[in-house]
Amino acid sequence: MAKKNKKTTPETMPDFLEEEAKEAAEQAAEYTIDIPEDEIWTYQVEGLQQPRVGVKPPNVKRKKIIVIIVLLVAISASIFLSVRALYVKEFNFKQHENGDYYLYSFSNPGEVKEVTVDYYTDNDGNKDETKPIVELADFAFNCDDQVTKITVGKDVKKLSGKSFYSCWSLQYVDIDDANPNYCDVDGVVYTKDMKEIVYYPIDHDRYLRLQNGYAEIGKDKDTGETRQISKLVDDDGREMEELWGTTEKYDEEYFAEYNNKVRTYVIPSSVEKIGDLCFTYVNINYVYIPEGVKELGSMAFFDSGNIWEFNSYTYDKPVTDTSYKAIKTFKTQYKSLPEGLEVIGSDCFTKDKGINYMYVPSSVKEIGHHAFWETCFKEEDENGDKVLKGVTKICVGADEQTFNKNVKTGDQWLPKYEKVLVNVNVDVEYGAERETE
Repeated sequence: MAKKNKKTTPETMPDFLEEEAKEAAEQAAEYTIDIPEDEIWTYQVEGLQQPRVGVKPPNVKRKKIIVIIVLLVAISASIFLSVRALYVKEFNFKQHENGDYYLYSFSNPGEVKEVTVDYYTDNDGNKDETKPIVELADFAFNCDDQVTKITVGKDVKKLSGKSFYSCWSLQYVDIDDANPNYCDVDGVVYTKDMKEIVYYPIDHDRYLRLQNGYAEIGKDKDTGETRQISKLVDDDGREMEELWGTTEKYDEEYFAEYNNKVRTYVIPSSVEKIGDLCFTYVNINYVYIPEGVKELGSMAFFDSGNIWEFNSYTYDKPVTDTSYKAIKTFKTQYKSLPEGLEVIGSDCFTKDKGINYMYVPSSVKEIGHHAFWETCFKEEDENGDKVLKGVTKICVGADEQTFNKNVKTGDQWLPKYEKVLVNVNVDVEYGAERETE
């Protein structure tokens, strides 16, 4: 078999050959292609424009100016349309299949404090009274931190706590008296028959501070702006928004009276349901629930960490007053949730870290997922030791066998806490006796 020649590479080339190759390269003449200028066009790819050699493209400056102008116009138009979409179109109305109009969303153009939803309104603020609004969609008002008052028209047939989600400055919802479906009790929304409390505004306590003499409307001494000015001052005489504890100026008695007037709410005796997201994020310390409430909606008290106590009450005469003064008219009152309660919605008490006692009546038939999530937690005491706080156990009126048989429970309905690097459920005390005052 003939032997194949080994391929010569720079690595295998003998030294004398490499030197000869370099010498030949140095002595080689330079070659260039000499194409006459008038024949360049013949050396192009068919269909392409004739190449320009040493010649600047015509009208370069003019074309640059045109491009810049076009870009500026496009950018200006984009900004204009964006601003118009964000700031001019406050109301985004849509239609149901039957032609009825509803409020899909509201975009605050800046500093709007009061809003009325009654008729279709165009971008110039013109109302068409032939097009009444029949619904406030879920999250129609979403994460607004400016609006303090919303007025709802007489034709609205549907709204919920979700309609006003995270309206941080909302103090008052005014329902038209002619509305046959809903009403308000001093700015808190109910169904017309008063069987469901629908929505308690997040910043309603600010309204109550004004009503009870803890604040006044006046001009800011620095800006001249008209606003609510607190009459509460710290020990150095500086304005305090609200009172969170005793000071040298405000003792325990004053603090208790303040909490009674501003952070206590009595749900009327006619109510049978507390709606979804009704008390979400509110600033309340004490809630009184009538015996007769059957359902607590999903997220009904979600992240209401300032609530310290839930109490239930019975009555001989109907209770309509929602202030702390109604307490003296109760027949009896007792701690935690009312007897006769049947449904506790999902995330109902999630993140309510202010409470430390929870009793589930034997009447309960359903508990939603994460109903008591994050109501138990660890906190350092004065010695630096981490101790368990909040709802450290759930007390259940029914015995364990009856509870497991009759009660439908959602995923992770019990609160958890960290124990030896793992999260465990708090204990459940079945067949428990309700704690008394």
